[in-house]
Amino acid sequence: MHIAIIGAGVSGLLTALELIQQGCTVSIFDQQHAGNAASWAGGGILSPMYPWRYPREVNHLAQHGKTLYQSWNEKLLPETGIDFEIHETGMLIFDEADFEMGLNYKEQYNEPMQHCEYLQGLQIESVNPHISKQFQHAIYFPHLANVRNPRLLKSIIKYLQQHPNATLYENTWIEHFNIENNQIQSLQTANGQHFQADQYVIATGAWSNTWAQQLQLSIPVAPVQGQMMLFKTPENWLPTMCMNNVMYLIPRMDGHVVCGSSMDHLGFDKRPSVQTQQNIFKACIEMVPDLANFPIVKQWAGLRPSSPTGIPYIGKMPNIENLWANFGHYRNGLCMGPASAQLLRQLMLNQDTIVKAEAYSTERLTPL
Repeated sequence: MHIAIIGAGVSGLLTALELIQQGCTVSIFDQQHAGNAASWAGGGILSPMYPWRYPREVNHLAQHGKTLYQSWNEKLLPETGIDFEIHETGMLIFDEADFEMGLNYKEQYNEPMQHCEYLQGLQIESVNPHISKQFQHAIYFPHLANVRNPRLLKSIIKYLQQHPNATLYENTWIEHFNIENNQIQSLQTANGQHFQADQYVIATGAWSNTWAQQLQLSIPVAPVQGQMMLFKTPENWLPTMCMNNVMYLIPRMDGHVVCGSSMDHLGFDKRPSVQTQQNIFKACIEMVPDLANFPIVKQWAGLRPSSPTGIPYIGKMPNIENLWANFGHYRNGLCMGPASAQLLRQLMLNQDTIVKAEAYSTERLTPL
């Protein structure tokens, strides 16, 4: 079976990986360079931030993220030479209003990754000596990890580029579905080229509403800008991830520390703002004052694909027999990505599913 996937972010790329492992042939199309939008711009925390604030359906997918990435890394690393750098740092959360909810969540759902402990003063210092003394209480999640998403994307892209069953078309804007008898017959690009496949997948992230008019569906996915900042510290300087008031610090293995993130409804504008940068810097220094002694090496912004509840749309699109969806992951595309792709592959190939599929159904999309 030949499958055309529109969108080469983490959702599209992981979907391609899942399908070629089953013997399918895939063509992947992206309007710019593969892996260059929100998937590259994000932080890579392998858990929803404050999982108790999210619907269970988000957590059902996210809880598989770490183990599935570990499996993919083991498979791809010998072929690509690029390590995903899955970094098991744990995380300290300082939001006191969330302590009870976090501890209750741990007791209620018993998800290994969400095991947490209440820490005070010297206990915090023993876990991370760089934390500001103003934070005398925290909940600590020792099993949380982050993935270095730019390396993850490079590895998958390299693997697909050398795989005989995958073709990647970059800088190729798909403009139109040619539909007859409730089936897509071909894709048409902006310059008039046509591409045919047996099945088609929309994995276009923040741009997914592009298809609403053609499909006569309301697709409530819109871009939400998030800004980030990158410090360079010595290797292994910051031992844990940290979070307070939805701002986070994510240490990489080589000493880079990713800091973010904001939320702004600015359409498709990816220009960072100075005010937001200052807000992120202030929040980071409040948690870890010594960060002020290290250089900021990069600042950027990305566009998250917001959806009404953060529950993605995964499955066959309404009224079209050979069109499928994998979009609308909002802030959790990287941690939900592996299980989302696996679920879509299982639905497309009529296999048993990793989670109950109904909650992610595109039947939630309403006609225009």
